[in-house]
Amino acid sequence: MTGPPIAFPDAVTIVRAYLQQQLDARGLDVPVHTRVPNPRPPRFVRLERIGGARLDLITDRPRLDVHVWGEDDDDVADLVGVVRPLILAIPGLRGGVRVYSVAEVGGPNTLPDPVSDQPRVAFAVEVSMRGTTLAP
Repeated sequence: MTGPPIAFPDAVTIVRAYLQQQLDARGLDVPVHTRVPNPRPPRFVRLERIGGARLDLITDRPRLDVHVWGEDDDDVADLVGVVRPLILAIPGLRGGVRVYSVAEVGGPNTLPDPVSDQPRVAFAVEVSMRGTTLAP
């Protein structure tokens, strides 16, 4: 692929801001972080880029891990039932960035936190985002 240098947005920042806004709009007191917070709240979401690759000259397709913690098994299941469809609905203009598509590449799986034994569910998505020409 040749052409001008293309800068890609920070996918975690874009998805985090979108998801936090969507949760807040629904009256859900669920913080979205990039690390496990200390102190650890009873419910939260953590996003992390775990890879992905550039698709073409102007499109990046980062792979994101989404981890959802809840107070108990029912709570985490309910929260995943909101977080997952919200993330799958992200395509559009988000924070000035064009999000083309999202694909689930790993469905929800139970993954109790090894440190706290707090209920946690994880899933993975790939989000296609448009880059912009790098300024000279």
